[in-house]
Amino acid sequence: MTPTPYLFFNGQCAEAIAAYAEIFGGEIMEQMPASGMPAEFQVPEERQGWIMHSRVRIGDGDLMASDNIMGESAGMEGSSVMLSFPTADEGKTVFDRLAEGGEIQMAWAPTFWAAGFGTLTDRFGVKWMIGCDEPPQG
Repeated sequence: MTPTPYLFFNGQCAEAIAAYAEIFGGEIMEQMPASGMPAEFQVPEERQGWIMHSRVRIGDGDLMASDNIMGESAGMEGSSVMLSFPTADEGKTVFDRLAEGGEIQMAWAPTFWAAGFGTLTDRFGVKWMIGCDEPPQG
């Protein structure tokens, strides 16, 4: 069993999933627009181009997401997506890419448990915890 994060956006899902596929070297496996939903869902005209469901394959796992088509959802609070990379260099590269246009809460730095760790909120409002499996130096 593998947990799969499912993220919700307010019209930025396609842009976010494309960015994540590029940053993580992943592949977009599914992307369904709201315009394909059955008529009984009564998707507002201005949200027809939003994403009903998407899935990007990242390594051995998936990241799923959609736009909140039927209404505005609150910002993503109380959770983060945690990813750990084999080396500090790999983790730092991803951390820096996710931080572009976002806000860093804890700058990438060595810790007592790993050679590198940091937290941030990306430009889409998703909170990330990025670490590495490489042990601390010394």
